[in-house]
Amino acid sequence: MFGLAIYRGYIGTYSKGDSKGVYTFTLDTNTKEITDLKLATELKDATYVTISDNNQFLYAVMKEGDAGGIQSFSINAQTGALEPINKEITADGGPCHISVDKAGKRALSANYHSGMIHAFALNNDGSIAKTVASVQHKGSGPNAERQEKAHAHFAGFTPDERYIVAVDLGTDEVVLYTLDGENVAKHFTFNATPGSGPRHIAFHPTEPYAYIMTELSNEVIVCAFDAIPGTLKEIQVVPTLPEGYEDLSQGSAIHVSRDGKFVYVGNRGHNSITSFRVNEHSGELSLVEFVSTEGNWPRDFRLDPTESIVVASNQESGDLTVYSRNKDTGKLSLHKANISVPYPVCVAFLSTPL
Repeated sequence: MFGLAIYRGYIGTYSKGDSKGVYTFTLDTNTKEITDLKLATELKDATYVTISDNNQFLYAVMKEGDAGGIQSFSINAQTGALEPINKEITADGGPCHISVDKAGKRALSANYHSGMIHAFALNNDGSIAKTVASVQHKGSGPNAERQEKAHAHFAGFTPDERYIVAVDLGTDEVVLYTLDGENVAKHFTFNATPGSGPRHIAFHPTEPYAYIMTELSNEVIVCAFDAIPGTLKEIQVVPTLPEGYEDLSQGSAIHVSRDGKFVYVGNRGHNSITSFRVNEHSGELSLVEFVSTEGNWPRDFRLDPTESIVVASNQESGDLTVYSRNKDTGKLSLHKANISVPYPVCVAFLSTPL
């Protein structure tokens, strides 16, 4: 299914400097070269994007004045162009994260500034039908500067999509919700170490484990995930920075390889990707290596559909970095750095080749 070929990618960006919206490119997995990099659509602060499982639609977070919400697009895979379908605006400003379920029926957004999670109904044509539910997180943490109130940073689904999972940096919580029609109910709350500032979560593809990336403490919290009752239980905490590193760094993205053998995380400030090997019996992590992102402030990175390449997005230096990935060792080897894109935040790929 995932042979060596050319794949279409998209980049969400901050609307600063020369940045205008969502950018697109092609990645040749034989040569590992990025080409045809260009603007796909203009959209303010389209920092996070996600693509439907059928590769037909792209959904982006966005801002509109003091409000914000999500915007849907139809995808022209050959040209990379994005054709606007419609948008749904909420009153609490622009979200920072968006996800879509496997069937393309529901979308979720998380708003860092307001601490709110929104659920949206989607139509078969990719359009956003309406906002079906909203949840306001409340609380705070011990970090007076960053945890003065709730800061929802991630909203997604558990692998079986039985639960919504929301990660809140401000309250040090990962919350599982049920969504029944338009009724959202809190089901389970995992409390991380106070002050750790959880940011994103990634689930193991086949085993009952989840991996939580913390922004403030720069750690991965390894959890046992019991899908039937819907619970998380901490089993390990591992640092993502080298021992003795004391300069400013903030954890960013976390991704698990499709075979479940490796976990990768980003470190902004240390400007690196840390690789871990997964113990197949316990789910626990052991360090593989630290690799420089060759740029400043790696907000996110992504394994391409073949998982032989990793593309990192350096927000503040305004560039992408491309690595070759060894599927046996998990190690990354630099292929090319300094591919110019203004204020890139996240990268997403169509799952089928051109």
